[in-house]
Parts: sequence; structure tokens; C-alpha cells
Amino acid sequence: MPLIVTGSIGIDTIHAPTGNAENVLGGSSIYFAAAASFFGPVRLVGAVGEDFPDRHLETFEHFKLDLAGLERRAGSKTFRWHGKYHENMNSRETLEVDLNVLGEHLPMVPDRYRDSRHVFLANTHPAGQLELLGHFPNRALAVADTMDLWIETERATLMQLLKQIDGLVLNDSEAIMLTEKTHIVRAAEAILDMGPKFVVIKKGEHGALLRHAHGQAVLPAYPTTEVIDPTGAGDSFAGGMMGYLATSGDHSINGLRKAMAYGTMVASYVVEAFSLDRLQQIRRQDIDIRLDEYRKMLHIDG
Repeated sequence: MPLIVTGSIGIDTIHAPTGNAENVLGGSSIYFAAAASFFGPVRLVGAVGEDFPDRHLETFEHFKLDLAGLERRAGSKTFRWHGKYHENMNSRETLEVDLNVLGEHLPMVPDRYRDSRHVFLANTHPAGQLELLGHFPNRALAVADTMDLWIETERATLMQLLKQIDGLVLNDSEAIMLTEKTHIVRAAEAILDMGPKFVVIKKGEHGALLRHAHGQAVLPAYPTTEVIDPTGAGDSFAGGMMGYLATSGDHSINGLRKAMAYGTMVASYVVEAFSLDRLQQIRRQDIDIRLDEYRKMLHIDG
């Protein structure tokens, strides 16, 4: 069953202790869509500027993304992010960000996309997320991501969104900022009171917490030894998770646990190279092999 996503599509420049990457493909919806494509078809709604390099379109083709909802907008410039990671790779500094086309209206949603039942609202302005959500009244599952910028500047719109979605994905610092709770378990409970049926709180190298109306779960990260670039790890985690949910149709707490495990595996590959380079080198079979290793790692006898 096709999965639809909207969010940022950008050009990144990254400085890390492991090296530098200039003008590489980035953006929340692209990491998400690439990760989700290992599980089934993905439809993309988003805009880039007339400066968007043709070579990046070849990456879209590699992942077989449905681009009927992609607009290359004349007179506009592509969203750009320039960031620097610190020595431990757990924290980063945004050196420069240019919203450009990301600050403009969303493209039209193609008519043939209207039967999409699984909707993911990757990190972008909450008003744009609400706009896309309105096109899918018969959706089976709608999940959103957000960030500190929108929590600080667009809280009212974000709170409207939370009342209309089934799930929210965000990191631990964002969960604390959103709820003003200092403990992430209490923060997760507070987010459920805001509207979603479940929340997944990402904790970077420490894994992720699921809080659901029917229980909770905690999964560790996969112990990757080669971390080159953490950019997009959270978005690819969400992509793997939603890709599995859209394919399986299992939205139960057990289905969510398995979906999170798949998301963890895809994210563990993303960090092994800059941009989407590592994902272009693997197949679904590689993800399943790593998941088997992960299962064995978590197995406890007795």
C-alpha cells in the first residue's frame, strides 16, 4: 500500500570530525522516503528550487520514488542547511539555514495520490503538515515529526496538528521542550494527553522509547562501529518504521515494536556514510540480515 510523505528537500553542507561534504542531498522527506522505499512504494510531495542539481534527481530514481508530487519551482531556491558536528557526534551546530522554497506553499497533491492510506508528515512547518493531512480524510494512519524551531515559534499550530494525528516522532530534547517535563517517560505520557495514540521518542545512540495507549517499549540502537555522518538518522528511522507499518498494516503495539526495529536497522546504515550514499549500496536483504543479528543481541534466556 503506497505511503505518502511531505517535508523538506534540501542541499546540505556538513562538517564532521570524519570529514566534510558540500552540497549533498538532504532534507527530512528524502531521508525518510529513501528508507521507506526498501519496504514498498513511496509517494513524495515537496518542492525544490530551479537551482536543484540534476544529479540529485538520479538519487530519487535509484530509490524508485513516485515524483508526481515533486515540483521544481521556477524563480525559487532550494532549502539549504549548513551544519557542524562536534567531536562526540552527538551534538551539532547549525551554521546557516536558508528556508527558501520551504517557506513557500506546498505543491498541489496529485489526484492519484488521494487513495494513500498511510501518511507521514516529515519535519516541516506545521501549517504545511496540516494542509497535506487535510487531503486524506480516509487515512488509516497519520504520523508526524517535528523539531525545536516549530515547538518554539509555531506551538499553537503544532497543537492543532497533534489532535489530528495518530503518532508523533521526535527526539528526547524536543519532547522535553514540548511538554516542559524533565523526564522523558513523563514527557511521553504528556504527549499522549495532547492527542496522538502513540509517541516514539528518539534518543540517538541510546535507542528509542515507544509510549502507546496499550503499553510501552524501549529498543536500543544497533551498535554501529563506523559513524561517519549522523545527519538524517532520525528521519531514516521514521522511514523504516513507517515503511514497515504501511506494508504490514499492523498498527498494534507489537507491530510498532517490530517497525521500530526495522527503523533502527535502516538508521544504522545511514550513519555509515555522508548523505544517502550508504543506503544506495544496500538492499532489503542487508536490512533483514542486520535485523536477525539485532534479534539475537536482544534475546534473553530464562
